[in-house]
Amino acid sequence: KEKQSLSVKILNEKNQGCSFFGSCLITSVKNTQSPEWLKEKIISIGQKPISAIVDITNYVMFDLNRPLHAYDADKIDKGIVVRNSKKGETFKALDNKDYKLEEDMCVISDNTGVLGLGGIIGGERSGTELNTKNVLIESAYFDPRSIRKTAKQLNIDTDAKFRFERGIDPQSIEEGLNRAVELITEICGGTASNIDIQSIKEFKNTIIDFNTESFKKISGFDIPNKEILEILNSLGFIVEKKKNILSLTVPSWRPDINQEIDVIEELVRIYGYDKIETIEPKKVRNKPTLNKSQKLFHFLQRAIASKGYLEAITWSFSDSKVNELFSKNKKQSKIVNPISADLNVLRNSIFSNLIIYLNRNLNRGFKDIALFEIGPIFNGSKPGEQETVLTGLKAGKISRLSWLEKSRNVDIFDVKKDVIQTLVEAGYHKSKLYIDDQTPDYYHPGKSGRIFLNKGKENLAAYFGEIHPNIIKKIDIKTEALMGFEIFLDNLKETKKTLKDQKPKYETSDFQKSDRDFAFVVDKNIQAQEILEVIKNIDKELIKSVNIFDVYEGENIPTDKKSVAINLTIQSSSKTLNDDDLDRINKLVIETVEKKIGAKIRS
Repeated sequence: KEKQSLSVKILNEKNQGCSFFGSCLITSVKNTQSPEWLKEKIISIGQKPISAIVDITNYVMFDLNRPLHAYDADKIDKGIVVRNSKKGETFKALDNKDYKLEEDMCVISDNTGVLGLGGIIGGERSGTELNTKNVLIESAYFDPRSIRKTAKQLNIDTDAKFRFERGIDPQSIEEGLNRAVELITEICGGTASNIDIQSIKEFKNTIIDFNTESFKKISGFDIPNKEILEILNSLGFIVEKKKNILSLTVPSWRPDINQEIDVIEELVRIYGYDKIETIEPKKVRNKPTLNKSQKLFHFLQRAIASKGYLEAITWSFSDSKVNELFSKNKKQSKIVNPISADLNVLRNSIFSNLIIYLNRNLNRGFKDIALFEIGPIFNGSKPGEQETVLTGLKAGKISRLSWLEKSRNVDIFDVKKDVIQTLVEAGYHKSKLYIDDQTPDYYHPGKSGRIFLNKGKENLAAYFGEIHPNIIKKIDIKTEALMGFEIFLDNLKETKKTLKDQKPKYETSDFQKSDRDFAFVVDKNIQAQEILEVIKNIDKELIKSVNIFDVYEGENIPTDKKSVAINLTIQSSSKTLNDDDLDRINKLVIETVEKKIGAKIRS
């Protein structure tokens, strides 16, 4: 073999992406179609047969993981120079695209210009064709970081780039050239020159000091030293013993192994991941995961959702125009740099957001909808001037289009029931709750109420009622009815007993019960709840239940009065009540209500 006549030079520049460049010139070749066996191999790996020379370079790349490139030597102007690109240089690649290069991209060039991007893609100008007579085969080593950076900047993805950016064996340059030259001369004929390898630095194998004792510390199990040596030798490591330390020379084809932990990973991979013992973590909990307020937060979420409400999650910001309707005349906290013009204040009420999204759902054809959200509202811009509130809205009808029962509009008693039932489920006794009709101006006066945890009105637990018609009109909400409620979590004191503990022992009586109805005429400002409490406390042993079944105002009733009709269930656990017992209870009920409430029995 003769010396290669085509000169090759690597410029030793800063950030040079090529450190080794091997080449071999083959003259007087006859490029042709690949033989059938080679075509079948190329097709089987998902490639398209092009010509014998190109197919051979692709075949060697997949066979040895050694990317190669073939140049038409007659199209190279005065030899090859491997250098960094200059900003603005252009070339047309083999994919028929024109690329404009940035600075410090590794290029293969000649006296005329760029021939290709090193390790990524060749140029159209120097590509081989069926009439190519002299071919230069390239087998080089390119820095993975340089390849990755260039390919990303130019948005190029090739098989060669895929391999070089992950690191290939720098020592495979000559092996790849020899295999390619052998196949080309066999299939296409020609005379090959000596292999020429240019370099700007020496290749040094990575050497790692491996402490065998650190294996168990990291993996959790032991491998005998003899097996460690066998595994490392089989993987191509050169092992030198130094007491407890093994000096390992990493094989050139493993650029991914750089430190001790990589060696441990290889040992575990070969020995078997199934040898790692599974140790269950200790499930010892010294304190609850959630505190009491967090538990209440999530409990109320589930409680309201179980009543048919869908949870919404909205911004803590709101539209100042809508928020003003629910602000209770409080000063709004404006946002200096809002994310949107219609999210320019911190919300004073969750209603200001929830009502907007409920309206959007109504406009999309969801006629009967119930939404809730639990989160903060802001009473000022200072830290701590906020409270956590659960807010719900219910719109439309109950049992719309039902064949079982007649449909009706949602009313105040629906949301009242939902709120009271939720508070009871949270552990607050129903009999201790106190309700009056003092509510903010965004509720309908006379069709709304507020709930306290006790008669002393110490803690406001909730508001409920119909949303004021003026607000519905301003926002242009088209629905038959719109009810809402607010539950104030920060005012809900922890209950001493859970709902389960509060349940009385279930007892039944073997004796006959008796129902009695009473109608009292009282002042209009007297709350029905007061009458119920007075009657319940007359005789807790005999009076089992007290319920209001009618409130009447109108004919035969004075204008400042109302008639409240009440049903009593009377039953003893120890005997059958006779007429005298029942008359005594009746008389006691009438006298007590008239004395404490100022009521008159209606005749």
